[in-house]
Amino acid sequence: MAERILDQIRDVAEGQIDFEGQKLVELISNVALTIVGALAFIVGYIKQDIKLAVLIALGGTALTFLVTIPAWPFYNRNPVKWLQVEGPQAPPPSLQNLIVNEKMLG
Repeated sequence: MAERILDQIRDVAEGQIDFEGQKLVELISNVALTIVGALAFIVGYIKQDIKLAVLIALGGTALTFLVTIPAWPFYNRNPVKWLQVEGPQAPPPSLQNLIVNEKMLG
């Protein structure tokens, strides 16, 4: 039970999203930041308050980061299906002898 919960947390923390998810993240961030910037400018201009404009911009940017930065599961709806490896497997890497200051390592 606990292992399954840890696996789910690990999947979210690893940040696996597919190519369609990347495209969606880019679209969401561009649209959200454009709207937030325009809204902050308009409200700041109408109210003549630069502090309010900056607070709106920072809040909107933080909200956009919260939506786009974590690898939410809906960003991985179309996972890439990799091809199986064909042919003989590569031989395991051999150990190499390394000589440093006339001493052999490895």
